[in-house]
Amino acid sequence: MTTETVLVWGANGGIGGAILEQQRSLGKTVIGIVRDTSDMDDIDGIIEADINDWHSVQTVVQQIAVEFPAIDLFVYAVGDVGLSKVDSFDDADWQRIIDANLTGAFRATNASLPIMNENGHMVFVGAMVDKLVLPKFSAYVASKAGLEAFAKTLAREEKRRLRVTIVRPGAVDTAFWEKVPLKLPKRHITPAAVADAIEAAHSSGYSGELDV
Repeated sequence: MTTETVLVWGANGGIGGAILEQQRSLGKTVIGIVRDTSDMDDIDGIIEADINDWHSVQTVVQQIAVEFPAIDLFVYAVGDVGLSKVDSFDDADWQRIIDANLTGAFRATNASLPIMNENGHMVFVGAMVDKLVLPKFSAYVASKAGLEAFAKTLAREEKRRLRVTIVRPGAVDTAFWEKVPLKLPKRHITPAAVADAIEAAHSSGYSGELDV
């Protein structure tokens, strides 16, 4: 049986790291993309790229195409959050959040499509945006809603070749909660639970919306 190849963008985040660890435990070839490899030098298959730099994204994908087989499972788990009322949002902060959550997903997808295996699976980690329409969350909610629309459009474009899934986790115990003035809800899940749900969907042939 051929070993699957997995590409995880944002492999040093809470959810991305859990996916990286879980997919490796299943014996798959896993490539992790991170912005800074300095604290992950002891982990094989970790490659540095800046999702905000188009050239950096293109270069790392070209490197992957040379060194690894075609990608069976692509996961975009990069994300960022920042809070401010619309009338006082700093332009640079707004753009940083949009870039991490949405524009980066486009760049990673655009560059990675040529190296996806036939019948491969592209997974995007979104959010239950309908539950996060709260004051000061405009950039985060707008970018995650945009990511969901992007993934659904991509699914239609690539329906004969690829599966596309948008994952909508509820409250996940990650560093997200250190950046917002909210307490982690009692009913929360772990990053490992999100990773398990993605693997279950992937292995079963599921695509579409996945609420976790």
